[in-house]
Amino acid sequence: MKNVTRRSFVSHAAAGMAAFGLLGGTARGEEAQLVWKPSDWKLAAFHKLASDPAHVKQVYDIVQIGGGKFLNNIKNSLNGLHYGFGVPEKDIRIAAAMHGPANMLNFDDTIWGKYQIGAWLKVTDPATGKPAERNLFYKSKSGLKNEPASANPDDRKSFYQDTSMEALQARGVQFLCCHTAMEEQARILVERNKLSQTPEEVVQEMLAHTMPGVLVVAAMVAAIALLQTNGHYSYITV
Repeated sequence: MKNVTRRSFVSHAAAGMAAFGLLGGTARGEEAQLVWKPSDWKLAAFHKLASDPAHVKQVYDIVQIGGGKFLNNIKNSLNGLHYGFGVPEKDIRIAAAMHGPANMLNFDDTIWGKYQIGAWLKVTDPATGKPAERNLFYKSKSGLKNEPASANPDDRKSFYQDTSMEALQARGVQFLCCHTAMEEQARILVERNKLSQTPEEVVQEMLAHTMPGVLVVAAMVAAIALLQTNGHYSYITV
């Protein structure tokens, strides 16, 4: 059997995908990096998340956007654990593992506007009644002032009822972005929007416009498994 280098393997795999139209007919599709190695991403940051010493650790497996309802579930976990069960905030660690359509919540307004994400995923902007050209789910509703708008968790305007990604990050939630999903989604966007860009060029732009604090992992389904087995995170899907 002939020796197969990583470069030759990727080249042959990409050529096969091009034959089936998976690379949108681009001439430079063979440059795509469909699989990440440990040296390609912030593996140390992931290991730190997995080994977090918090007493209660929970990973949310999120695929569908569903109007962002899962963000409310995460908020309820934080409030229920802390206020209902008396778990100190420092002993709570939640990871939001977003892949599939939900993966697009990890990117800023530039990506949402340029690639018509709202039209693609049927997300409507309530301010316009049209497909969203901005990420509706990231920005804090409470403003994240130095002092919370209200220290009363029952106040709907309170920091503790803020279901934005930004507010949940401020409470220690780690949002995870899937590289594999990005590669797949880039190919869809190139085809859907009839772009001249290669899928990998779209991926690099997405990486450059990832929301602050979001950790990109190699493959979400693998990351979830490691959080459960190595990190002893409890699992929930919503």
